[in-house]
Amino acid sequence: MQKLIILPVVALLALTVAGCHIAYTPDVQQGNLLDEKMVDQLKPGMTKHQVLVLLGTPSVRTPFDNSRWDYVSTQSRRGSKPKVRTFQLTFNNDTLVRTEGDFFARDPQQLIKESRKYNSGYPATETQGDKSQSPKDKKDGGGLGQGTDDGH
Repeated sequence: MQKLIILPVVALLALTVAGCHIAYTPDVQQGNLLDEKMVDQLKPGMTKHQVLVLLGTPSVRTPFDNSRWDYVSTQSRRGSKPKVRTFQLTFNNDTLVRTEGDFFARDPQQLIKESRKYNSGYPATETQGDKSQSPKDKKDGGGLGQGTDDGH
């Protein structure tokens, strides 16, 4: 009898844990992993074979349009929406003509987070820095213990 009670309780507990995302879910990277150094080496006029050697096989090659290759990557992290990055190459008569895409676009939230560790506490609109000369600054003597209003 106790086994019959324990089984539904364990199953209910397992469903609760799975529904709350307490269980571990790994980060998943799928598709092409391109390096900025490799993409910087792309030049108009390269052949398809040279591009294949440099970047590898594209994710998508449309059978109806041999002049376009797409490199696609998706990245899923715990607790966030999947990010899809694309990089498109256009060929004309087997030679590279144009590249477009946001494959190396940086996440704005990540850029803000990284920039905060270098923030020195100054507002972004500050133009004078530490050396401002306001009337209040001139009134203070500039030394320690100086600049009191009663002259002592």
